[in-house]
Amino acid sequence: MDNPVVKNFGLQPYLPMYEQMHHFTQQRNSDTPDEIWLVEHPAVFTQGKVGKAEHLIQQTDIPVIQTDRGGQITYHAPGQQIMYILLDLKRLKVGIRDTVNALEDSVILTLKDYDIDAYAKSDAPGVYVNNEKICSLGLHIQHGFTLHGLALNVDMDLTPFNHINPCGYAGLKMTQVKAYLVELDRDEIRHKLTNYFIQQLYS
Repeated sequence: MDNPVVKNFGLQPYLPMYEQMHHFTQQRNSDTPDEIWLVEHPAVFTQGKVGKAEHLIQQTDIPVIQTDRGGQITYHAPGQQIMYILLDLKRLKVGIRDTVNALEDSVILTLKDYDIDAYAKSDAPGVYVNNEKICSLGLHIQHGFTLHGLALNVDMDLTPFNHINPCGYAGLKMTQVKAYLVELDRDEIRHKLTNYFIQQLYS
């Protein structure tokens, strides 16, 4: 199995990347290599396809964009590492649960390298440290192809999370890698995250 093509887009507006992701998925066929897109977005709230409006507690000047991913409302901003996975599940012969596990484990293994003890919860997708959420995830499956992925809080302003019930959980506290590390190497974190994910599904 060929490894996916990894692309680092840097800081990009949310909507064009969302549209590009869908365009890629609509155009692909059984021979199209899988891709992993690494990106950060300017401040934006994104609402999942079954997202309830009441989870936006307070209106702000931060835009709210409706999406087709799973899950409830979350927040993206510079300093949060997003990894979009554009995979052919049929070709990989894996299911959605395996894919979610691989996403969560890629974060857990990355943080373990920095002596941060992270874990997943069976009843609430994502990755947690000390009962605070450090990584959110949401997927959309279209004809056996995945879209969207995970968002790992690395070094960002977490304040706007106070304006929402993150991922639909009232009172859920958010945290980030910076809370546990004095020295941050963003490129290294990106590299580890991607490699751990690839190792799980492509080796």
